[in-house]
Amino acid sequence: MAQMTSQTLYQALWNSADILRSKMDASEYKNYLLGLIFYKYLSDRMVVYASDQLEEKTTDLDKAQQIYTDAYNDKDLHDDLISNVSDEFGYHIQPDLTFTALIDKIDHGTFQLEDLSQSFRDIEQSSEFFSGLFEDVDLYSRKLGATPQKQNQVISDVMKQISTLDLVGQNTNDILGDAYEYLIGQFASDSGKNAGEFLYAAVRCHVLLRKSRCTVRKMSVVSRFMIRQWDQAHCF
Repeated sequence: MAQMTSQTLYQALWNSADILRSKMDASEYKNYLLGLIFYKYLSDRMVVYASDQLEEKTTDLDKAQQIYTDAYNDKDLHDDLISNVSDEFGYHIQPDLTFTALIDKIDHGTFQLEDLSQSFRDIEQSSEFFSGLFEDVDLYSRKLGATPQKQNQVISDVMKQISTLDLVGQNTNDILGDAYEYLIGQFASDSGKNAGEFLYAAVRCHVLLRKSRCTVRKMSVVSRFMIRQWDQAHCF
């Protein structure tokens, strides 16, 4: 995947937010964006790690997805693969429910919100670290659309924008921190708040993310910390 510039990152985030701005206020749409970005992070890191462990190292998500799928479906590799991935991350995602797989379903018109909802549940139930991680991402809210088809389309559109984010490169933590900081500023602007109210949260996010080794389990705590800081400031 080509190196992501700040402008490319911010444009993808802006486009994602723009899809939801007319449907709900910032206090609500921030849950969808932060939740989906973090889900992509969890998914992408897992499939790339799996390909590495299978001695077919790649950062190409499509290739990593295929390697993971093949090994997952191989009865001789399946159990060891799941054990390895779960020990490393505290969860595993079924091949047909990874972010990459769901984007493929969107491209082929077969995506259903229940697929994403099921993956959220699987992660939340896999470890106490992830309990309630996606509880504020209401995939069936009527604010997304009056019908299941419209809700499905809106989430699909947001996921397509987020799919352009490179969250598996060498500077992953910096990129994720930049994404959170940018979105917090946008949330503040859209809600009529001063972005300075969120500076503390943004700085804390960067400090946590730029530690020498920030595991996905720690990242689940960071993600919830960021959302909580925004909520506290927004309620003043």
